[in-house]
Amino acid sequence: MRKYPVGIQSFESLRKGGYLYIDKTELIYRLVSTGKYYFFSRPRRFGKSLLISTLEAYYSGRKELFQGLYICQMEKDWLSYPILHIDLNAQKYDTLKSLDDILNDILTKWEKVYGTEPSEVSLSLRFQGIIQRAAEKTGRNVVILVDEYDKPMLQAIGNSELQDNYRDTLKAFYGALKSKDQYIQFALLTGVTKFSKVSIFSDLNNLMDISFDKRYAELCGITENEIHAWLETELHELSVHANMSYEQVCQSLKEHYDGYHFTEDSVGLYNPFSLLNTFAKMKFGNYWFETGTPTYLAQLLKQNKCNLVRLSNEVVTADLLNGVDSLTNNPIPILYQSGYLTIKSYNPRFNVYTLGFPNQEVEEGFISYLLPYYAHVQPAESAFQIMSFIEEVEKGEIDAFFSRLQSFFADTPYEMVRDLELHYQNVLFIIFKLLGFYTEAEYHTSEGRIDLVIKTNRFIYLMEFKLEGSAEEALKQINDKHYAVPFQTDGRKVYKIGVNFSNKTRNIQKWIVENSFT
Repeated sequence: MRKYPVGIQSFESLRKGGYLYIDKTELIYRLVSTGKYYFFSRPRRFGKSLLISTLEAYYSGRKELFQGLYICQMEKDWLSYPILHIDLNAQKYDTLKSLDDILNDILTKWEKVYGTEPSEVSLSLRFQGIIQRAAEKTGRNVVILVDEYDKPMLQAIGNSELQDNYRDTLKAFYGALKSKDQYIQFALLTGVTKFSKVSIFSDLNNLMDISFDKRYAELCGITENEIHAWLETELHELSVHANMSYEQVCQSLKEHYDGYHFTEDSVGLYNPFSLLNTFAKMKFGNYWFETGTPTYLAQLLKQNKCNLVRLSNEVVTADLLNGVDSLTNNPIPILYQSGYLTIKSYNPRFNVYTLGFPNQEVEEGFISYLLPYYAHVQPAESAFQIMSFIEEVEKGEIDAFFSRLQSFFADTPYEMVRDLELHYQNVLFIIFKLLGFYTEAEYHTSEGRIDLVIKTNRFIYLMEFKLEGSAEEALKQINDKHYAVPFQTDGRKVYKIGVNFSNKTRNIQKWIVENSFT
């Protein structure tokens, strides 16, 4: 029976344990044979730690672990180098001392092997000394591998004092890569984001950023061709377990987990964590999203008063995508680099990218996650509230689902009066986007077309919303602009609904329902 490396980040454990390994060593060999200093960002659970572990095995000369893989045919020497592996992933960074303590612990362990000097009083000087002595003692230059270099900075988003402190510490610490160049064989830093401008990398101009490099687009992640090459048998098994045809399984996998693009015009990548979980359990699920979403993402969206409708069609410059400015809190590059948004298209004339959700797992998971941050819903009740709302819509219980909608807007803070229209739009977008995963729902906020159309098996709802107008005016607009005409031969019952929001109550004030074609 095939063993799937779900959660396994050690290349040695994976190979010795007989787990599936989709051979990425052709790209790894290209990496090590054509350059020296690299930076590579990808979302969490995309295989960065396994990549680091694979490079560690390669530079340790572990030829036996690579039998049958591409790199084994190419590499002849299989030399062993001193390796300095820094893993910042599994730590908590919440005080000024947190990062210093962790780096001190790492350096102390290396100093037991390679020695120390009394003059090395700072973290940076100690790191520089270790690099030089490791090279001199072993007779070979040092390999430096940093896993999740940015974890301290990410955990400190929203805390400017911590961010400044961590940035200064890491900037000096990683500066050793430049000052001790003659003692370094290879270096790779991985992370989720690239902090830019007055930040960690401002002095490290010798790092080649391959995050946007089409040559290495497939270094982490799984392509459709790789699925068919390595998992064809599993596709047929999943078809049986899911009671779907082979074609339906392939399409469903694509809709759920494909769609990541990290360069323009690149092949789509599947999320490896979700894909492997699906085959291991023979069941579709929101595996990547269930492993956790940082609360700062929702907080950043609210703080920056983002229009959530734009998340499905956000236009940005390459400079914005390429780095996160630690002096600002623009959520869009963070959402992109964290894997919640991806490149949908590229306009070379203006050098701009259009972003959107990569797939259904991310879109549904993220929108569901946002609901308690915007609406009056407890996180534990979120799924139940949405289920109840959908059932009421499907049964045609209009007063019931509008009463529930009113409850979502309850307790809107008075200080939001200035941004009420945006708040209404965001809550409606979240709710009707979630509704759209189970029905056919289109929510618009532009002029000249109906605000909302919902189609179920039995009903069609046409809704128009007014802010400080009247429900009567909203209904009149539906009729005056003949929004119902395209549905007159549909056969389902059509409801026209005019809705008014009140600034005074900060909620839905009134709704009027009118039947069409009855």
